[in-house]
Amino acid sequence: MNIPDIDDVRQHLIAKPGQSFSLAARPTRDPILFDDKEDAKTSLKKDAAVINELKDMLYAHKKQSVLVVLQGMDTAGKSGTIRSVFADTTPLGMEVKAFKAPSKNELARDYLWRVHNAVPKKGNIGIFDRSHYEDVLVVKVRNFASAKDVERRYDQINAFEKHLTENGVVIVKCMLNVGYEEQGERLAERLVEPHKLWKFNPGDLEDRKDWAKFMGAYETAVERCSTEHAPWYVVPADSRTRRNAMIARLVRGALEDLSLEWPNPGYNPADFDIG
Repeated sequence: MNIPDIDDVRQHLIAKPGQSFSLAARPTRDPILFDDKEDAKTSLKKDAAVINELKDMLYAHKKQSVLVVLQGMDTAGKSGTIRSVFADTTPLGMEVKAFKAPSKNELARDYLWRVHNAVPKKGNIGIFDRSHYEDVLVVKVRNFASAKDVERRYDQINAFEKHLTENGVVIVKCMLNVGYEEQGERLAERLVEPHKLWKFNPGDLEDRKDWAKFMGAYETAVERCSTEHAPWYVVPADSRTRRNAMIARLVRGALEDLSLEWPNPGYNPADFDIG
């Protein structure tokens, strides 16, 4: 059995902070970490169990939180990742936020307001299905904000994430890197499989036409916003099994870095007689 160490996964997937980044140089299907899908399934199963236990310890302490950011094109597998990586995790202490087009109330405020409001509270794991990066991705491609405003946002996002990490939030950012051909196959699946049809959105085809623009926007966002306090991990997403296994390794690693233990309640259990 060949299961890569967590540090090896990090080093293989990280967009190194402060260095130039080429998205085209990152494969969308990469068997290097998991050359055997069965090994990936075994790794995922073990990590999911450990993530559940560490999440309970995190919840018991209520001193820190973990934020998992999942960003990717349509069909990249954000919901599938959540379902698989957290398959064994009890709902207590879990928060999931899917970011859609902003409401009128949200548009009346600064663009990070709705994001900050969704950051997990201490003791919880929060998952963002899409995130504040939409404001330098779709907003940029669709010209929903001026180029000057978008340019300012990279530094603003970095400052925002630094503020979070300095206040007890551990951030794990994963870009799910799906290929153009694979996305086409998955979109086609949605039109023929009844349990996936509800996911199909004709607007996804408009985004697909602007694939090159979106890839350019992703490349810039990753390069500008992969920092020491919140680095980006670019995860090959054409293989669902390997994608899930890699992200599970990253999440487990983030939790293990906290060196969690069960808290001392401050009393001696022997002093109590249940009767």
